[in-house]
Amino acid sequence: MPYLQQAAFIILAGFATWLFTKNIIRIRKNILLGKNEYLGDQPAIRWKNLLLLAFGQKKMFRNPLVAVMHFIIYAGFIIINIEVLEIVLDGLLGSHRLFLQTLGSFYTIVINVFEILALGVIAVCIIFLARRNIIKLKRFISHDLDGWPRSDANYILIAEIILMSLFLIMNATDRALQLQLTGDEHYRETGNFIVSGLLAPFFSNFSSGQLIVIERVAWWLHITGIFAFLNYLPYSKHLHIILAFPNAYYTKLDPLGRVDNMPEVQNEVKYMMQPELAPTGDALPVKFGAKDVQDLSWKNLLDAYSCTECGRCSAACPATQTGKLLSPRKIMMDTRDRLEEVGKNIRVNGNGFKDDGRSLLHNYISVEEIRACTTCNACVQECPVGISPLDIIIELRRHLVMEESNAPQEWNSMFGNIENNYAPWKLSPDERDKWTEEMK
Repeated sequence: MPYLQQAAFIILAGFATWLFTKNIIRIRKNILLGKNEYLGDQPAIRWKNLLLLAFGQKKMFRNPLVAVMHFIIYAGFIIINIEVLEIVLDGLLGSHRLFLQTLGSFYTIVINVFEILALGVIAVCIIFLARRNIIKLKRFISHDLDGWPRSDANYILIAEIILMSLFLIMNATDRALQLQLTGDEHYRETGNFIVSGLLAPFFSNFSSGQLIVIERVAWWLHITGIFAFLNYLPYSKHLHIILAFPNAYYTKLDPLGRVDNMPEVQNEVKYMMQPELAPTGDALPVKFGAKDVQDLSWKNLLDAYSCTECGRCSAACPATQTGKLLSPRKIMMDTRDRLEEVGKNIRVNGNGFKDDGRSLLHNYISVEEIRACTTCNACVQECPVGISPLDIIIELRRHLVMEESNAPQEWNSMFGNIENNYAPWKLSPDERDKWTEEMK
């Protein structure tokens, strides 16, 4: 029987690992559909960003209470993985509490820390569920989250509560068996567990056989749930648990407000003034801005997959808060949805994209949305994992204006003034300092 359980676990672990790896490779291929962009400079600053933004959750602590609660879930996820490592090794080797013999009395301290964290995770998940579904904070009831995104967040919180509860039940029944089966080689003495010990009275009237069944069922459900959670991540906003780290590392280091110029635009102006410099021959036409996800950079696409859908960007956006159609969170969600659609198209058609008559601009993100942006960078400033919705908005605007000649009359007037007068205003360059005469 133990060998049968061991074989079943090896099959389960192998399948879960294969499926997760397959989905991560798929996501990586989707991200690499974006244009190349070099973001490998200043590695010291980038590692600092990774440690502060991803590990330290620096931006979250602008709201200390929420930050502490989020950090409890985060710490629980990271630290309790050590316990998961023991379970996985036990499953592969057919052992039970593998680290007990190595750690000795320190093992009890470690498990007690895990249990306190597990209890904290359960409490915080209940609070977060209440914030979303009872208190209904404004950024959690936005129409951006209608449908699957709202359900996704609730499913994850409920799953974490179930997984942590199974962990405590597993420990409580294991401890009860240690006390009933004194000297048993399988259920060896570990000492008392602080949190699961509170459940001990509930199991006091169970027989050893019943306790073994409960402990084994809790063990299997716990580890199966973790494997299921792992493979749920690629389809969930909680993929940021993994991608927040590379995304924080590759965050742009330019000062906020600096917009990358296109050399092609500068060259067009230069060739107008000095036609002799224009290249000869059949040069490939230059695409300005982005119409679809393939026109964005790989970092823009990594941003889309890293989005936590927390809504802090939209809560800070002046356009969103004044009732405009724009929502930076929706920009990221739409980009990810379109990227998934394009990636599936390529896989179905044998690694070649077949035109489906759709695009990110117009079909997912409307003209009205991107025109509402004031380019204030509030969304970039607020994002806890270094995402820039503004970069995508600017690229979509570039395409709209320079490829489709689609701009409001007010913009066209400004463009004309800049072209003719070198300033947004309808003033001759020779008269630009005329106002100083009035001062005299």
